[in-house]
Amino acid sequence: MLGHDAQRSGAGTTCRTALALVCVWAFLFLVAVAYASSSVFAEVLTKSGTVRIQQTQVAFIGSANLGSGTLTYGGHSVRFKIGGLGVGGIGISKINATGTVYNLHHLAYFPGAYVQARYGAVVGRKSTGKLWLRNSNGVVLELWAARKGLALSLGGDAIYIDLQ
Repeated sequence: MLGHDAQRSGAGTTCRTALALVCVWAFLFLVAVAYASSSVFAEVLTKSGTVRIQQTQVAFIGSANLGSGTLTYGGHSVRFKIGGLGVGGIGISKINATGTVYNLHHLAYFPGAYVQARYGAVVGRKSTGKLWLRNSNGVVLELWAARKGLALSLGGDAIYIDLQ
C-alpha cells in the first residue's frame, strides 16, 4: 500500500507543478500585454486616418485570425489583408472593427508586422472589446470591435498587414 500512496502523491505533485508553471506563464504574459498596451497611452498619438476591418478569429488558448480591411489616409482608400497568430482566448467570432490610425506619416509605414493587445467577450450579437495594434514604425491602430459568435478574448497577437 505504501508504494501505491507514493505513486498518487507523485502524480499530484506533478499536476500541481504543471499548474503552477501555467499560472506563472499566464501572469507574465498578462503583465507583458498590459505593458505593451500602456506604452501606447504613454506616447503622443497624432491622428492620421481611419480603418475598417472584417476578420474571423478562432481561439482555444492559441488563436488565429484572417480578414481584410480598408485604410482611409490622405483622402484615399486603400484595401489590405490582415492575419495573425496569438495566445489567449477561447471560441470563434466574426469581427467588424472600425478605428483610428495614429502616427502614420507615409503610406509605406502602414503594412508590416503589428503587436496586438486585446480584451473582450462576445455571446451571439452582444459584444464588448477594444483592440490596440502597434508596428515597428510607430503606427498605432485603435479599434472598436463589434463581434458575432461565442468567444472570450484576453491576450496578444502578432498581426501582419499587407496592402492589396
